[in-house]
Amino acid sequence: MGLRANPTYRQRRFGAEVRKIRERAGLNVGESATVMSMQMAHISSVETGRTGLSEERLRALAAASGREDTAYVDALVEMGRASGRGWWSSYRERVRPSLLDLAELEAGARGIIGYEPMFIPGLLQTEEYAAIIHHEGYARETPEALGRAVEFRMERQRIVTGEDAPLIHLVIHEAALHVSLGSREVMRDQLLRLIEMSRLPNVTIQVLPFDGPVAFGTSFTLVEPDVAALGTVVVAHVEQSLYLGGSEELARYKETFARLREMALPAVDAAVRPEAHVNKDSPGLIQRLLYPLL
Repeated sequence: MGLRANPTYRQRRFGAEVRKIRERAGLNVGESATVMSMQMAHISSVETGRTGLSEERLRALAAASGREDTAYVDALVEMGRASGRGWWSSYRERVRPSLLDLAELEAGARGIIGYEPMFIPGLLQTEEYAAIIHHEGYARETPEALGRAVEFRMERQRIVTGEDAPLIHLVIHEAALHVSLGSREVMRDQLLRLIEMSRLPNVTIQVLPFDGPVAFGTSFTLVEPDVAALGTVVVAHVEQSLYLGGSEELARYKETFARLREMALPAVDAAVRPEAHVNKDSPGLIQRLLYPLL
């Protein structure tokens, strides 16, 4: 089997985790090659995601480190075995590779947390709202490419209501609720979608108000599989989103989200009427912004 020319994020992450195990074991490339009965050149290809690694060799390396927990190693074995095929496969060569990587991450997620300062998060957008963002965004694409991007985003949303849906907790800055995109109808329908999605048992939505602590910053999403150590933070960027998987990075963004969650208004609970709330909260704020649009 030839080497991969363009490994996916999952394949690169698998290689990075193999390198971490080797380094924690205190082994250089030559020593790890001996442990796994491999050529040294093969080790480098594995660690850059250009080729895979058999379960037997991976477990041999983990055993040599003496500190790898079973759940982590089992999850890493599954990551290496994964085919990378899913609904997103039909979009290869049609959307950016980073979007395919995101869809694959979300498909295996146990939990998703995130912060969005200026727009409604993609998993909660209506099709009309998503279309306006794509058509009026920074990128200049053909109408066909923009249409595919919107279609792809709508397909991604299936995880929210699908079987074994992940727990989703999102903090949205109030600024995102005020931005006027398109007509009044578009924003009305988008706010109604937020309320509708908040009724789902696996979705928690909080709003960070203008009159609270200032926390605009950059949007980010942490996608966490069954083994938290294999989570990934996706940081939005105009050119290309950053995919971060280091333990310190994961811890830093988890801490950041915990602070945002504490600063935000109490979660949306659409089952409770706004007038029943004594204190200012997320549902009351969304409802207040929605009334003029009705």
